[in-house]
Amino acid sequence: MAAFHGIWLMAEVDHWNNEKECIVLITDKSLLICKYDFVMFNCEQIRRVPLNIVDRITQGTFSFPKYSLLRREGVGVRVFWDRLREPSFVSRWNPFTTDFPYITFTHHPVRNISDSFNANCDVMNFLELLKNASQKAHTVKPVPGKANGVMVLNQPILIEAYVGLMSAIGNQNKLGYSMARGNIGF
Repeated sequence: MAAFHGIWLMAEVDHWNNEKECIVLITDKSLLICKYDFVMFNCEQIRRVPLNIVDRITQGTFSFPKYSLLRREGVGVRVFWDRLREPSFVSRWNPFTTDFPYITFTHHPVRNISDSFNANCDVMNFLELLKNASQKAHTVKPVPGKANGVMVLNQPILIEAYVGLMSAIGNQNKLGYSMARGNIGF
């Protein structure tokens, strides 16, 4: 049984700049990303990324292409696990695809409510623990035919989105978060 190293409440930023609330867990062997509905108290989706295939972690401010109408403040962490595979053209332009060899996290909006929330939403603390756990997983179970180890880079995180009316509306109204909205829940 794998031990837990940490649990964080984060906001996932997808390739179209949409925010989604998630719970992120780091174990000895895996990074678990859980889409949890805090209103209905159920887990809607779990993604598992083995730590021994994580090959690069990037931290930095968000950036967009030169002619993009979108903007995002703050810092994030992007975790890559398949250096050789680039997303296809169709995947890049499909707002619903999850076929990317990386995932991007940023601070959850509740982080400034209290010190305990701040500790559970801190992406820099998450980065350090993820880096250490990934290095250990590479040592324990190396991937044959692959350079083992994790490269940590400090550079801007590019979101290749140009016009995102849905992300602007969704992020402004917090549609990616579990909130009570009268008779409607997201």
